[in-house]
Amino acid sequence: MAKQPMLKFVTTQREMPAKREADVRNRDFAEIYAEYADQKAREQASRCSQCGVPYCQSHCPLHNNIPDWLNLTATGRLKEAYEISQATNTFPEICGRICPQDRLCEGNCVIEQSGHGTVTIGSVEKYITDTAWEEGWVTPAAPEVERKESVGIIGAGPGGLAAADMLRRAGVQVTVYDRHDRSGGLLTYGIPGFKLEKEVVMRRNQQLEAGGVRFVLNCRVGEDMSFEEIRAQHDAVIIATGVYKSRDLGGPGAGAKGIVKAIDYLTASNRVANFGDTVAEYDSGELNAKGKKVVVIGGGDTAMDCVRTAIRQGAESVKCLYRRDRANMPGSQREVQNAEEEGVQFEWLTAPAGFRSGETDAVGSVIVQKMRLGLPDASGRQSPEVIEGADYDEPADLVIKALGFEPEELPTLWGCPELEVTRWGTVKAQFTSGRTALEGVYAVGDIVRGASLVVWAIRDGRDCAEAILGDLNSRAAAIAAE
Repeated sequence: MAKQPMLKFVTTQREMPAKREADVRNRDFAEIYAEYADQKAREQASRCSQCGVPYCQSHCPLHNNIPDWLNLTATGRLKEAYEISQATNTFPEICGRICPQDRLCEGNCVIEQSGHGTVTIGSVEKYITDTAWEEGWVTPAAPEVERKESVGIIGAGPGGLAAADMLRRAGVQVTVYDRHDRSGGLLTYGIPGFKLEKEVVMRRNQQLEAGGVRFVLNCRVGEDMSFEEIRAQHDAVIIATGVYKSRDLGGPGAGAKGIVKAIDYLTASNRVANFGDTVAEYDSGELNAKGKKVVVIGGGDTAMDCVRTAIRQGAESVKCLYRRDRANMPGSQREVQNAEEEGVQFEWLTAPAGFRSGETDAVGSVIVQKMRLGLPDASGRQSPEVIEGADYDEPADLVIKALGFEPEELPTLWGCPELEVTRWGTVKAQFTSGRTALEGVYAVGDIVRGASLVVWAIRDGRDCAEAILGDLNSRAAAIAAE
């Protein structure tokens, strides 16, 4: 009888890929985890219990067939593992790197719940697809039949690109419009290279282009081209702009020089560190933490990206203010640990009350309020309350606001008042299809959900592409019947 390749979670311990030492990795923007060797990937995949009810799969927004490709990896059938992986996920190597697996698939792994330590699903997923690229298994779209219908996609982030890939593989003519000079959205300019090296994103962009997706970059809808012009050129339009409007922060001194938005700070860093671009605000020091006392305000993944970027830029000190405690932090606990290892200090239960200027008009310190957790709010989380008389000043030369993102006012920006939005400013659309009330107009990702995860944007893009194909087929059948 053949030796059982699976169910080894009792005899084999959980082991992540080797992580570079903190005092080495905090000097550059390369990814911090090494790649699994083939034998190690097989070994870790073999820890899967092949349970009858795979909670890892049900808690993945894409419902990836995780137990299947873990089994195939453990038995050395890596090409088949890749085929299963990419059948449900347009960008598995990206999700393997940046998904918060501790909150999704790995956090709900059955053997994790039983105390044996989760299967390292994300790292194996990354290994499978990186190997697929090396072996040439990842190929551009090559539709058997070219269709005459065309779809315009506004926004080259993960949702838009996932839809573009599926539509193009079905033979639809696809054009993607984006405001930036490179496609990828926050994958390119928002997420630092130490979490997602930019070559990983760029090769996907190149693959899409090689498959026939047309990109119109440096294009601001409402300025360089109107929304109605785009609608007139296509049979359907997908709005996949994401949410880029930064939440602001008030209080005395909030307008001082040296208080910047996280998206501006991260974009400048990514341009310089990962693409070698020249950014005037970086060169002037406005968006550069080198030699400065940095304070980042916020507790999400964007805040973690900012604090870890500041460390790599050579900041004198980096502190993160968060109004709740560690257990209530919305960002990945794995990221918090990485940040602490790299030298970031977290000030839990603190919030800014205002800012003081230094010798110049620039910010010199943050007025910090000490907080405590009170009764739960509507979401069930304990609400932070100010401890009166416990304020103190935290010296700061650079303050980064990482308070989350909101939708831009698209109906106004695009001159399209009939585009319906919710009271939060997100586009009104069906979650399952992306359809809006406007004929032939769909919307996906954060512009519908609000700021969310990359994996949800990919799911929305794929679902929308499927809905559009169904609508195009129905329309073609109706015309043929007439």
